[in-house]
Amino acid sequence: MENLLSTKLLLGELKVVPESYILPPEDRPGITKIPLCDTIPVIDLKLKGQPHHQLVHQIIHASKEFGFFQIPIEEKAKFLSDDPLKSCKIFTSIDYPNEDVHYWRDALRHPCHPLHQHIQFWPQNPPQYRDVVGAYTVEVRKLSMIRA
Repeated sequence: MENLLSTKLLLGELKVVPESYILPPEDRPGITKIPLCDTIPVIDLKLKGQPHHQLVHQIIHASKEFGFFQIPIEEKAKFLSDDPLKSCKIFTSIDYPNEDVHYWRDALRHPCHPLHQHIQFWPQNPPQYRDVVGAYTVEVRKLSMIRA
């Protein structure tokens, strides 16, 4: 978990952006001004007595307001892996040990096709994740197979 910057941030271990995450000026995206915020939402995917619709509302709000959200460390730890052969995993950057500049992102990667070969490795939190994302990937695949 030491490579996941979001974990270091949540634990209070990170006070400044590490140099290895700062792109050279010529490689930075345009001149768009991005407003800073003090916190990034952390969403606990365990319902813990809250109604399902409340969890859904938190995810929708964070996605609209910030474009992303964090999940608690123990959920991420279940899928953390540097193993390139592992199908469902959370990782930071693409080739962390060999990159000159790392991208500050934690990504969940899981193959979707064929669904029956992969879905059993996907997260089970929130409880409907596999059903909803599975149905979505089937429809996206159908759409991608349409010839113009």
